[in-house]
Amino acid sequence: MSRARLNIFIEPEHAKRLDRLAVHKGVSKSAVVAAALASFLSPDDGDQREAAIAKRLDRLSRQFDRLERDQNVLIETVALYVRYFLTVSIPVPEGQQDAARAQGRARYVQFIEQLGRHLQRGRSLVREVHEEIEPEAEPLPVGQGEPEEAADGPAV
Repeated sequence: MSRARLNIFIEPEHAKRLDRLAVHKGVSKSAVVAAALASFLSPDDGDQREAAIAKRLDRLSRQFDRLERDQNVLIETVALYVRYFLTVSIPVPEGQQDAARAQGRARYVQFIEQLGRHLQRGRSLVREVHEEIEPEAEPLPVGQGEPEEAADGPAV
């Protein structure tokens, strides 16, 4: 195959990088430039890049949709709990407030410990709610719920 000779001028830094790359790859500088030029001029290159970007955007959109759904579940859970708590809670008499605060601190410590165990097992309230609401839906990706093996102990 015959090749056309070109005399080109490039920046000194580009020349240094070209030399290093050619030595590193064990090929001539002409081979590196030819490969770069072929890649740049390839009509499929733009299509491949666009397809890769579209695939990433689709994945990000699905992740965003899951985050939005999970956030809505969490917001509604907290709102429902607050409504329930405010409905059933009675005011604590002045003389019993110290005991109520101590009991509240103890319950909070117990809650944090149980939450820590729940999270260490990889369990997810959002996943459990999602599975109860839509049992036929495709399972959530790894990292979005609990592992396959069942965890022992009470769930939060």
